[in-house]
Amino acid sequence: MFMDSLLKRRAGYSPLWDFPKEFLVLLPLSVGLWLIFEFYNLFFENWYYAGLPEEPLLRYLGYIWAFATIWPAILITAAVLGHTKWMAHRKMLPRTPRPRGLIILMILGLVCLILPFLLSKNLARYTAGPVWLGFIFLLDPLNYRFGRYSLLIDLEKGDPRKGIGLLLAGLICGFLWEFWNFWAGAKWHYTVPILEELKIFEMPVLGYLGFPAFALECYVMAGFLWNLAGIKKNAPWLRLTLDEN
Repeated sequence: MFMDSLLKRRAGYSPLWDFPKEFLVLLPLSVGLWLIFEFYNLFFENWYYAGLPEEPLLRYLGYIWAFATIWPAILITAAVLGHTKWMAHRKMLPRTPRPRGLIILMILGLVCLILPFLLSKNLARYTAGPVWLGFIFLLDPLNYRFGRYSLLIDLEKGDPRKGIGLLLAGLICGFLWEFWNFWAGAKWHYTVPILEELKIFEMPVLGYLGFPAFALECYVMAGFLWNLAGIKKNAPWLRLTLDEN
């Protein structure tokens, strides 16, 4: 709500207050998309929850409440960053993706996503990194074909603003989530197999590298579902730069 209000002040629009129907769609979408990663965690077992309420209704309401905030937090934070003056003139050398390159990316993404199912449990613990990248590699070329919500489209335009905003939003949200989690009674713990004891709050230091990639993934996955649904109207919570208003 804080970042949404800040976005309203900076950009003149608010996904929460100006587009409530579209915003309400994002909440169950966030829950469903995060459950995909909970499913993957059954294989690589990198986190678990502790101190949860014993009453099932309270516990599952807590799950829903928490998971429903993930995508809104990432995307709205990225939008706030995308509307800063510092971001307004970011440029890069334009690159047009080749059809063969799109196919290679999709194959690579598919390999990353099926890897945890092919390996032994001991080796699957090391596959969280590929999963955080897999949906980007698999779905962003498809979004490119749809013509919306693709990081490759920005690459073609020489416009890195959206990517930079998402990467920074991932770091900001990830740090705050870990900060709040550290003090919470109901919380998550990590069993990451690499440098597990070197932590900031509950998160091993290397784990913070996952948050920027996850933010890119949030954008690509939400955009893919919006494209797949065939909704021609642009999603307000995917407006991440000034020229998308």
